[in-house]
Amino acid sequence: MEPFSLAENFLMQRVAPTIQAVVEPVVTGLGYEYVGAEFGQAENGTTLRVYIDTPKGVEVDDCATVSRQLSAALDVDDVIATAYLLEVSSPGLDRPLFSENQFAQQVGETIKARTITAHDGRRNFKGVLVAVEDGTAIVEIDGIDYTIPIDDVEQANLIAKF
Repeated sequence: MEPFSLAENFLMQRVAPTIQAVVEPVVTGLGYEYVGAEFGQAENGTTLRVYIDTPKGVEVDDCATVSRQLSAALDVDDVIATAYLLEVSSPGLDRPLFSENQFAQQVGETIKARTITAHDGRRNFKGVLVAVEDGTAIVEIDGIDYTIPIDDVEQANLIAKF
């Protein structure tokens, strides 16, 4: 596999397929749900952030176990061409959304999404996820429905309710 290198972008983005091809089988092989992963410039430098889950939630020991195995696998496959920090965590209250299935599970909830390209003149969307169909998410913002191709979502999260 050809190593992925970070462009001059200072945001966390979904991981490249070459990275996901290494990360996902390690996570699922250890018995965890692979929620998704992001790579980019975080608060503390270049970071690979991997989200895992289980039906009973995630504890620190779970993160440590996955981190050790992932670190070894990433070193062997060498799919990241730059120095980076590896973070493994639970998805948390502001759960990131990566796949169409994950979006579909959150219909009726408020989400925040940023797209790679503009749709209807905007890249940032914050509103109620009203439907998911045929690879798109429909988000209602101030009474207007916006259709967003899920493949074009750079980053999406639930908005936590308190």
